[in-house]
Amino acid sequence: MLKHLSALALTCAMALPAAATDLDNLTDAERAAFRAEVRSYLVENPEVLMEAFAVLEQRQAEAEVERDAMAVAANANALFASAFDVVLGNPEGDITVVEFMDYRCGFCRRAHPEVLDLVELDGNIRLVVKEFPILGEQSVLASRFAIATRVALGDEAYFEIFDAMMTMRGDMTQPALMALAEGLGLDSAAIVASLDDPLVRQTIDYNRALGERLQISGTPTFVFGDQMVRGYVPLDGMLEIVAMLRDDAQ
Repeated sequence: MLKHLSALALTCAMALPAAATDLDNLTDAERAAFRAEVRSYLVENPEVLMEAFAVLEQRQAEAEVERDAMAVAANANALFASAFDVVLGNPEGDITVVEFMDYRCGFCRRAHPEVLDLVELDGNIRLVVKEFPILGEQSVLASRFAIATRVALGDEAYFEIFDAMMTMRGDMTQPALMALAEGLGLDSAAIVASLDDPLVRQTIDYNRALGERLQISGTPTFVFGDQMVRGYVPLDGMLEIVAMLRDDAQ
């Protein structure tokens, strides 16, 4: 707050005569008078503070978008072309959407049907799923189970268990996950046998390291093309972002 006010005070000082703006050489009396003048102006015109803070917030938001875009560019291969990840939707799609997700994340669950709707409605979306368990031991077990399903049974089985776990109710214990897999007609014993496959741990570690580089601390986090979007995005918002990316590409 003091930093913002100091900056504002300097801005106000620019409107004074040049001889009066050498703040380092003011006498104590001149400095006190200057501060009193600035304070009086701000008290009489409080809207100036609101305007200044709005500009500051806008600049900070723009700087964050720029930092995120630079981070996405620097990590493009890990984001869009990692062998650790499953690609859903259209593998040749013109827009790639990356989702960092956690099976126990309420907003991930809320976004899940809308992400699938985006893929189906558009038909040209390449969806990359990043297993990113950050909500405790059950989250880690769920991700391990999903990745082990892919290791043991392939990508199609992975999508089945991924979709089922995003709508699963109750605790994500190993017996519950095995029962879920069996209900889908999947070989739960083969999945459990693959839980300790090195690829399972490597996938999670790889995505966590990538998340740290991108400063991702919550789920869901999306990357649409070169744009990072932190948090839940409704279907209409996703469709709008995709349309904007296509317009920019023309």
